[in-house]
Amino acid sequence: MVTKQILKKREELNNSIINGADYEIIYKLSIELDELITEYYKQEINK
Repeated sequence: MVTKQILKKREELNNSIINGADYEIIYKLSIELDELITEYYKQEINK
């Protein structure tokens, strides 16, 4: 589940960068992606 969210958020971030979105939007998406990646690793550790 988290993996799909990571892929979707990464695509959203990449598209924002390519399309020249405001820095604030790119930064927000980057933080959201980092949080999802952290959640993924937490789940992996607890397996």
